[in-house]
Amino acid sequence: MDFQFPLVPGIIKNYMIRFTKYANDKFDILNKHKVYFRKEQIEEVVAAPDKVSKKNNYFYARKEGIKVIYRKEDGAIKIITFFPVK
Repeated sequence: MDFQFPLVPGIIKNYMIRFTKYANDKFDILNKHKVYFRKEQIEEVVAAPDKVSKKNNYFYARKEGIKVIYRKEDGAIKIITFFPVK
């Protein structure tokens, strides 16, 4: 699947980006392992991914060593989790 969203911080093609509690907590979890991401990086992966796939209601976006799992819900993009990949 190829999705083209304009890169606008916080909003992707009329979708507001929201982070689940777990996704927000994930920043601290990764920081403890000396892996640092910013919210803007995660939003950029969703907005302009190198690769996107879909399984059931979940989208998997990947870019520059980051994988983000999200879903579209109630007119918003809800970030479920993210993690570094090789």
